[in-house]
Amino acid sequence: MADEINPMSEEILKVSSLTKMFGGVKAQDDISFSIEQGIVCGLIGPNGAGKTTLFNMITGIYPPDEGEITFLGKNIRKIPVYKLVSAGIARTFQHVELFSSMTLLENVLVGMHVRTKSGFWGAVTRMPWVQKEEKKSVKTAEELLEFTGLTEYAHRPAGDLPVGRQKMAEIARALASQPTLLLLDEPAAGLNAVETEALGDLIQKVKQRGVTMMLVEHDMSLAMGISDKIIVLDRGKKLAEGTPREVQNNKDVMEAYLGHG
Repeated sequence: MADEINPMSEEILKVSSLTKMFGGVKAQDDISFSIEQGIVCGLIGPNGAGKTTLFNMITGIYPPDEGEITFLGKNIRKIPVYKLVSAGIARTFQHVELFSSMTLLENVLVGMHVRTKSGFWGAVTRMPWVQKEEKKSVKTAEELLEFTGLTEYAHRPAGDLPVGRQKMAEIARALASQPTLLLLDEPAAGLNAVETEALGDLIQKVKQRGVTMMLVEHDMSLAMGISDKIIVLDRGKKLAEGTPREVQNNKDVMEAYLGHG
């Protein structure tokens, strides 16, 4: 599918009139916005605003009831999750989803499987080209762990590490799939101030690699500090969109946060 997408599109993601119902409740109500290539877009809003639901629709976990999602010029509304990863969309989760008994290196290698060719029979036959591909994959995984500051933990089980380093490892694993668009769901949740600052630095480094990012984040200092654009949701509707400064000065946004605590 990746070869069907125009990589030169300036508008990387477009969401048009997206609506999602759960029972009789509208979790998403006519949401529309676009994200330009190479930016960091923050998605904020009070609890229950529908932020993770929106992420789940973009990444194919929930099908929208109405509306369209376009990624690099192609409608992806009905494309399954695994094909979206191959096409260039990766994500992390609010709660860490690493394989706890596997090492960090092994976790990153798992994230790389959509870009390798050997498959089951390649692993069984151990042909020379398979061994060469494996060596290349390990080298790339090691480079990603270095990039995220995790080299010294490469051979430690993921479950033995504190949450902060697990969050960094999850970003490394997501980057292993070579995404064009990376969605981060509350990456700073559970982190202390030092870890949050390191996360902000890492997100800026990922941006410098040319990866477009969208993140759900409750830490307003982090979201406002690293985002080029902010989208605000409230009770399933888009409340505001603009630069961090524009959003901070928006009366509707201030009322929504004050009203919901």
